[in-house]
Amino acid sequence: MAYRTNIYSKDTKELMQVALGKSKADLAIVNATLLNVYTGEVLKKQSICVKNQWIAYVGSNPQESIGPQTTIVDAHDKTVIPGLIDGHTHIAWLYNISEFLTQVIPGGTTTIITETLEPYPVAGIAGVIDFLEALAQQPIKIWATAPPMVSISRSARGISATDLQLLLDRNDIIGLGETYWQALLQEPERFLPLFEQTIRAGKILEGHTAGASEKKLQAYLAPGITSCHEPIKASEVLDRLRLGIHVMVREGSIRRDLEEIAKIKDAGADLRRLLLVTDGVAPQELIEKGYMEYVVQKAINCGFNPVSAIQMATLNVAEHFHLDHLIGGIAPGRYADMLIIPDINTIQPDMVISNGCVIARNKKLTLSPREHQFSSNSLNTVRLKQDLTGNDFQVTAPNPKQNPVVRTIEMVTDLVTGEGSAEMLVSAGTLASNVDRDILKVAAIDRSNHPGRMFVGFIRGFGLQAGALASSAAWDTSDIVVVGADDNDMALAVNRIRKLQGGVVVCQAGEIKAELSLPVFGLMSDEPINNLISKMGAIRSAVADLGVKFPDPLLSIITLTGAAIPFLRICEEGLVDLKSGETVGLFVEN
Repeated sequence: MAYRTNIYSKDTKELMQVALGKSKADLAIVNATLLNVYTGEVLKKQSICVKNQWIAYVGSNPQESIGPQTTIVDAHDKTVIPGLIDGHTHIAWLYNISEFLTQVIPGGTTTIITETLEPYPVAGIAGVIDFLEALAQQPIKIWATAPPMVSISRSARGISATDLQLLLDRNDIIGLGETYWQALLQEPERFLPLFEQTIRAGKILEGHTAGASEKKLQAYLAPGITSCHEPIKASEVLDRLRLGIHVMVREGSIRRDLEEIAKIKDAGADLRRLLLVTDGVAPQELIEKGYMEYVVQKAINCGFNPVSAIQMATLNVAEHFHLDHLIGGIAPGRYADMLIIPDINTIQPDMVISNGCVIARNKKLTLSPREHQFSSNSLNTVRLKQDLTGNDFQVTAPNPKQNPVVRTIEMVTDLVTGEGSAEMLVSAGTLASNVDRDILKVAAIDRSNHPGRMFVGFIRGFGLQAGALASSAAWDTSDIVVVGADDNDMALAVNRIRKLQGGVVVCQAGEIKAELSLPVFGLMSDEPINNLISKMGAIRSAVADLGVKFPDPLLSIITLTGAAIPFLRICEEGLVDLKSGETVGLFVEN
């Protein structure tokens, strides 16, 4: 959906007439306690009159704007707040979009800003546009950022100027997505032209500053980066607020930083550039906890003033994205996105209104999300020409008569990796996994850009005692990534993904123990959320039975290709040291 970028549209005269009482509203909320996020006031006995999608009048004298055909909602002194906004997330992962929105809408989120970096490397610009069309004409508004494509894989690195312009010309693209600071400082000639192109289009630059020291942080911000969602401590948030950027506090399934960052409330700093975001919520947590309503409620429970907490998920987000003339507050000329909640301390919507329509009441949908039929291109992104065999995962020793030392990916935590080394035994001229030493094979196989191109290395600390785990979702690349104790099981897992056209597969002793099909871009399911939860649980259980103790082994494996988490990563080209940006060899020279 193309959302208007100013209030001078053909229905503005109608809004003026309703405000003057010369025309009648379509919808009126009366007897409301209104949170005015612009002033921080809580105002009693207020009314909001709506014409079409827009707010026409807010005040205490609505009578002349209400007619016989006006739908009247009596708030009975309950509190009305703006619809909630998630300013940073990744929708192109796991969920069917309509299923995701079915779970999100009743909690009161009426706007989402999502990244699009996942479809681009596997389906190109056509895939991104298909994804954007899936987000259009939904009961809530979904804007997106263009993918800068910071990748350790050269085949997936960077977006072309032509593709970027196609996206920047769209009204549903509001900026360039998160660009990791290391990449900008290492390759300014690649990314600065993209930044300049985005700024010339009047759109914003989203940031990612995890681990950046003072001088590197300031060098990174110099081109006009406007935000960061990576701080995990109150001190880091304050440092960034002082530099003029909007800081997004994550409370989702990848990280939960809100409780620690809440300490900033005692620093006396202005919080108007502080935003609440999810960065993505896993299916089970979405069902159990909710979406942005959970995040705002937790902020209040952590001691934030409720007005500030609500501003952090409404007006603050809208202002950051230069959308506050459209969303983020309850005022004339804005979209009629509102929640009726019991009181300012209780973020449990009795009613959700989006674009002037009641879309949920008492936690039940009243307007269903639109289903989208993805293109054949988007449903066929695993383009491997033939099945693999165990022989494809063999690692040949450089000297069959000498045990070599290999460079290993060391699992420092379930997500962070370091560089290690290990002397490996040669058998029949090749090197095998050694579960006794917790040294396994890990491979990345390009499934889309150069299908079949692959690299096999070694990983230590993953914990797998047998079998293999593979996923067609691998951060920032077009790769399938697989970790295994057995070459034949690794091949079986990858071949099953090929047949499914995307998915997650666990194998042991030549049998498939658990799987999840992800046919859309090789990233997204087409199943109901309860099936998704069940199958993901089966995968976790199967991997745990094989010895892996990580809380989310799927997240652990898909981040092995990512350019955002330190520091030794893998792609189809080899091992990559994020500190230097260089691809390094498997064998350590004496």
